[in-house]
Amino acid sequence: MQSRLTMQLLAMGLALFSAVSMAQSTRWDLLQNGEVVGHVAAERQGSHIEVEYHVDQNGRGPKHREQIVLGAQGLPVSWRIEGTSLMGGPVSESFEYSPGLARWQSQADSGERPVPAPLPYIVNDGSPWGSVFYVDYLLSVEGHRSDVLPEGSIQLRQLDPVQVEHLGKPLTLTPYQVVGAQLDPGYVFLDAERRAVAVVDDGTIALLDSHRDIHHSLKEAADRVAAAQLASLQQQLAHRYGIPVEIENVRPFDPASGRLGAPSTVRIEGQRIAAIRPFGTASAPGVGERLVVDGEGGVLMPGLHDMHSHSTGRSGLYYLAAGVTATRDMGNDNAQLAALLAQIDAGEIAGPRITRAGFIEGDSPYAAQNGILAKSEDEALAAVDWYADRGFFQVKLYNSIDPDWVKAVATRAHARGLRVTGHIPAFGSPDRSIRDGYNEIAHINQLMLGWLLDEGEDTRTPLRLTAMQRAANLDLNAEPVRETIKLMQENGVAMDATAVILERLMMSRAGTVIEADRDFLSHMPIGYQRYRQRTYVTLESPEQEARYAQAFQRILDCLNLLYQSGITLLPGTDDTTGFTLQRELELYTLAGIPAAKVLSMATLDAARHLGTDAQTGSIEVGKLADLVLLAEDPTRDIKAIKRPRLVVKGDSVYLPEEIYAELGVTPFAAAPEMVRRGGAH
Repeated sequence: MQSRLTMQLLAMGLALFSAVSMAQSTRWDLLQNGEVVGHVAAERQGSHIEVEYHVDQNGRGPKHREQIVLGAQGLPVSWRIEGTSLMGGPVSESFEYSPGLARWQSQADSGERPVPAPLPYIVNDGSPWGSVFYVDYLLSVEGHRSDVLPEGSIQLRQLDPVQVEHLGKPLTLTPYQVVGAQLDPGYVFLDAERRAVAVVDDGTIALLDSHRDIHHSLKEAADRVAAAQLASLQQQLAHRYGIPVEIENVRPFDPASGRLGAPSTVRIEGQRIAAIRPFGTASAPGVGERLVVDGEGGVLMPGLHDMHSHSTGRSGLYYLAAGVTATRDMGNDNAQLAALLAQIDAGEIAGPRITRAGFIEGDSPYAAQNGILAKSEDEALAAVDWYADRGFFQVKLYNSIDPDWVKAVATRAHARGLRVTGHIPAFGSPDRSIRDGYNEIAHINQLMLGWLLDEGEDTRTPLRLTAMQRAANLDLNAEPVRETIKLMQENGVAMDATAVILERLMMSRAGTVIEADRDFLSHMPIGYQRYRQRTYVTLESPEQEARYAQAFQRILDCLNLLYQSGITLLPGTDDTTGFTLQRELELYTLAGIPAAKVLSMATLDAARHLGTDAQTGSIEVGKLADLVLLAEDPTRDIKAIKRPRLVVKGDSVYLPEEIYAELGVTPFAAAPEMVRRGGAH
C-alpha cells in the first residue's frame, strides 16, 4: 500500500487502538534471568500518556520519563523524553508535529521534515512502551507497513501463536515483530484482546505485572519462536553443497609467520581442508564434481575469534557475516546457552564455535543477574564444580564476588582443570587477584583501575567507567604499573582487553558518528543508526570531554605496553555483532601493534589459548574449514577484514551479502563467482 495513509484508514486505526499501552494505567516488570531489574509504567489521561522507564541492573541502566500527546489520528504529535541513559549520560529528546511539518531533536540528531500527514516517529531513547505502540499502530493500517520519521519504513511481521498457562487457564499469545527500526526487532506478545502482555528484547522481558506467573513458560515460548525463525534462516543461508568446494586464486594468510602465501587453491571436503595446491595446477584425476569459488586474487583468512562474547541466537548470523567463526562466551543464562550450543552443533541454526566460561557473581544490590549467584564462599566453590562437571573451559568472577573468596575459588578451579578470569572484585585489586590465582583479566579498565582508584571506591557502580577519565594523566612508567605488569609476566596472566567497548562508552558523543562506527553505521537500520549517536557518560565541561579522549589514548598506550611486555592479548568485544571485533582489531593496530600480529592474535593465538589449535586457527590440511575470503590484504590495511565476501564454517558456506540482506543491513561486499565443475581442469 501507499505509506501515506488515507483518512479512512487512520480513523479505523484510532478505533482499533485497544492495546494495553492505551489503557488508563499499565505496568510491566522488567525481568532478566527471572529477577526484576526495573519497570515500565504507563499512565493515560485522555490523549496524554506518561511513561516511566527505570532499569537498575549491574549498577547501570536507563532511567527516564516520556510525555506523549496523541493527535486525532492516534499518532503522537508530541513526544518528550527526559532522564539518563545506560551509564548515566543525559537524555533529552523531543518530537513535535504541526500541520504539514515534523520536528525532532535527540542525542543523535535534530531536524525537520515536511509531511502532509502524521507519521510514526522512531524514538531514539525509548522504552518497551514504544514497541507496543508501533505494533498496535501497524496492526491498524492496511498492509501493516508505514513510512516513519526521521526516515525509512517499518513493517509488521506476525508469527505463529504460542500457548502458556496463566492462573491455571490456557492463554494464547501472538508474537509480532517491528522490522526495519533496529538490528534486533525483538517480540511483542499480544493476547486475544490485543493487550501487550510482554515485550521480549535482547534477554530482557517486560511482562505485565498481573502476569508474572507466566514468566518461565513465556521465556520458553519466546525461545521456541526465535529458534524457529533462526532455523528457517539457517536453511536459507547455509549452503551445503554435498560436493567438495575449491576456493581458487587466493593467497592464504599464515598466522604462524604473519605472511601471505603464494596464489593457491584450497580444497574442502566435508568439514575439513583436504588439500592446498598452487593455483593453476590441475586437480587430481577423477576428483569428480566440485564447486569452484573464484577468489580473484584475494586473501583467504582463518576464521576470526571473538574472545569476549555473550552469545544469543541472533548473534550467530552477525558473527558469521563478519568472518567470526569462533567465540568465547563470557557469561550467560546457563540453560539458554546449553540449548543454543545444541542447536548450533546440530546445524539447526547458524553460529560460531563457542567456548564457555562459567559466570559466578556474588550477592549484592549491584549483582548481575547471570550465570550462578553465590551467597557464600561454599556456594562459589560449588559453582566451580558445577561448571567443571559440564565441561566449561574456565570460570569468570564478577564485581560482587568477595575478594576474600578468590584464592579458594581459583584453587578449586585449577584443581578441576579450569582457568580463572573476570572483573576485579569490588574493593580488591588486580595485583591481589593475580596473586590469588587469576589467569586472565577481563576488560582493560579493570586492570587500569588498579592504578587509578582510591581505597574504598566501589566498582560495582558506573564508577568502573567514569573513573577511567583519571587515566588522562596516568604515568605508565610509574612503579605501581611496572609492578602489576611484572606480576602478569611472572604468572602468565593474559589480557582480555575489550578496548572497543571502552571506546564506545568513553568516546561516543550525541549527534556524532564516532570513528569506531564510521565504516558500517550507514548500512544499518535507521533506529540503530540513531541509537549509536549518543553520549554515555556525563560531560560537564569541554575539559572533561578532553580528559576522556586523553584517557582513551592512554588505554591504547597501555595496550602497546602490554604487547611490548609479552602479555598475551585476547581480542574480544563484550558484544555480539561482529562489527565490534573488526574495530577491536583495528584499535590494536592504532595502538602500534603490527596488523599481521593482530590477525594472528585473532586466529591461531586465540585457538592456542582455547586449546583448539589442532583443529582451528590456521589454514592447514586436516584442520576444520573455518575460512574467510577477503578481496584485499589485511596485513597492509586491517580494514580489509570489514568486507568479507564469503565465510566457511565446516561444511557450510555463507555469503555475507545474503545474510546482511536478510537482517536489514546494506551489504558491504559482493559474493564471489561460484560454478560447478566436473572432472579435472
